[in-house]
Amino acid sequence: MPQRLLVPLFQRPYVWTRENQWTMLWDDIRRHANLRHSGMRSSPHFLGAVVLQNQSASVGNLPYWTIIDGQQRLTTMQLLLDAAHQALTLVGSETLARQVEDLIRNPEHFCRTAEDRFKVWPTNRDRAAFNDVMAATLPVDYSRLSHQDSRMTQAHQFFSDEMTDWLSGESSESRAEALTQVLLNGLQLVVIQLEADEDSQEIFETLNARGTPLTAADLIKNFVFQRLDLPANESEAAYEKYWKLFETAFWEKEVGAGRNAMARSSLFLNQWLIAQTAEPIGVREVFSRFKYFTTHDSNAPMGDLLPTIHRAALNYQSWTEAARIKDGVLDRLTLFVYRIGALDSEATKPLLIWLRDPALETVAPAVEERFLTHLESWLVRRSLLRLSTQSYSDLIALLLHELKDRPRQEAAIVTERILREQTSGNLYWPADEEVQPWLATAPIYRRLRRGRLRMVLEAIEDHFRGYDSDRPSYAGQRIARDHHAIEHILPQHWQTHWPVEDLAARLRRDNHVHVLGNLTLLTRGLNSKVSNGPWLGENGKIAHLAQHDVMLMNNNVRTSGADGWDEQKIDTRTTEMARAILEIWPTPPGHTGAHSGAATQPTSYIGLDALISEGLLKVGQTLTGRGRFSDVQATVLPDGSLQVGDRIYESPSGAGSAVRKRSTNGWTFWEVDAGNGIRLDDLRGQYWVQFGVEVDNDDEQGTSPPE
Repeated sequence: MPQRLLVPLFQRPYVWTRENQWTMLWDDIRRHANLRHSGMRSSPHFLGAVVLQNQSASVGNLPYWTIIDGQQRLTTMQLLLDAAHQALTLVGSETLARQVEDLIRNPEHFCRTAEDRFKVWPTNRDRAAFNDVMAATLPVDYSRLSHQDSRMTQAHQFFSDEMTDWLSGESSESRAEALTQVLLNGLQLVVIQLEADEDSQEIFETLNARGTPLTAADLIKNFVFQRLDLPANESEAAYEKYWKLFETAFWEKEVGAGRNAMARSSLFLNQWLIAQTAEPIGVREVFSRFKYFTTHDSNAPMGDLLPTIHRAALNYQSWTEAARIKDGVLDRLTLFVYRIGALDSEATKPLLIWLRDPALETVAPAVEERFLTHLESWLVRRSLLRLSTQSYSDLIALLLHELKDRPRQEAAIVTERILREQTSGNLYWPADEEVQPWLATAPIYRRLRRGRLRMVLEAIEDHFRGYDSDRPSYAGQRIARDHHAIEHILPQHWQTHWPVEDLAARLRRDNHVHVLGNLTLLTRGLNSKVSNGPWLGENGKIAHLAQHDVMLMNNNVRTSGADGWDEQKIDTRTTEMARAILEIWPTPPGHTGAHSGAATQPTSYIGLDALISEGLLKVGQTLTGRGRFSDVQATVLPDGSLQVGDRIYESPSGAGSAVRKRSTNGWTFWEVDAGNGIRLDDLRGQYWVQFGVEVDNDDEQGTSPPE
């Protein structure tokens, strides 16, 4: 309807960003558009609540409202809708574009002034930038706009690029229809409308009070027990038997899930629901999708559904707790759970729930082994190359959809086929021809987070001990998990005891410090004893390794290194360890992958050590927190970690999250030059300019402090 929604002058300017809001909003819309495009049902996506206050208007003027709460999401939606109007126009869907335009602009015959054409009008600080991009001629040339650096322009360009890319896929006409339907009918807002004489400030304060929000598990519990419709004593018995476990410490613990952190109970219910529906379901949609599933998709009464969820939860808890045990034998599924935990990947959990569903036929052990090996190989190889995880939820939904249509004993065959068919950079299965050269030279210590790298080294040691599916182990037991220290054989600070003569030799030595063949696992006591010492001599590293070390991965170190340890021996060991990785996580015979050579480009993740090596950041440099944390300082350490007070953090987001006591993107939190607004993220941009590469800077969201 024709109307005006005005942001009051006293409200803050537009502050939403790509990292924290735009990407998640587009992911939600894209997911619903994908569902509609594939012919699947899609429940409306809830955007939140806004509060509007009515303002009296003279006869002939547009009705208008003051936005008391919700100006950020309303402004963003206008930018997104205008970007959609452009994207639809550019692909030739003018009729659909005009339908979207009705949500942005008022008809000309209602407009008495130029600004009346826009339905949402931001605060005075943002009006020039908003008008600049919203009134621009199509197609918008963002580089020529007067406010090209504003968040308004950046948001518009982000949504336009993403939607244009999505619409350019196969069946562009049906894609345009699906996207338009989501924008017109698939998004919901709760609107609280106040009369002109009501106290809007009191309502604003009440809505934004610091209460504890209900989790998805809380909402689902209320819904389930209302639908059970049992007498009080029977409802209490059902609660004790089937739901009480979700209110224990294990299930109430907050865990990371992509950019979000949520109670494990809510995350499990999200994953269980994905396993049932074979749809990608966002963590913010769990409750609404659960309601739709129980009332439309499932024929099971709530009294039968509750025990089913309970049995799946018991399995889930059993795997998770077993994967934490540091010593001893693990079955194949529990080992998989441990390893994906090290990869910080929750995406494949719905597949495990489907695999071990007690209500379905048991999958043969050999089939389960191959099924998990294919998935783990795909995950680990992509993780080693630091490839994007953005589309994993879509692939898992596709896999589940295919698996549900085939006999369960074909799980491994179906999974292998689907993974091999992937050709996009976000989903393909890297082949040996890509992984092996990368491992040969990559500074893997800098490229992988410590937990991931430790897991890979543990797997190599277990491989040398004979823990593979095709041969028995003769080594007694697996290496203790998540226990040993990662040690550089050639020390990071090698100059004191490992000198070389000329600049070329120093550069070659520097380039070998962080490669795979120079890394090993040691007990923490032995690690501290030999860390930066010399190689030879009574107290040298080789002597201590010969006397105390039992790692089979170090056999060639102790034998070939008897007369010294150098770059040639590191290269030889790198080749041996890379070969082990390819055998631990194999691909099917003849698999060639889709993007050979893709990993030779710089990956989207870098650490502070990379900025140091390029001279963009100095060891000992002081960083300062932003905003009200401007009195907090962090010191850059030689290995790229940050020291805040007496604590050391591996990443900017780990340090930022510790300071703010909540999820924080450290790249935008820490300022390099206090008061001048130069952030770590700006230095990272300079780093990529030096490489001539443009990438997304969404690699580290700080949902939980990395290890």
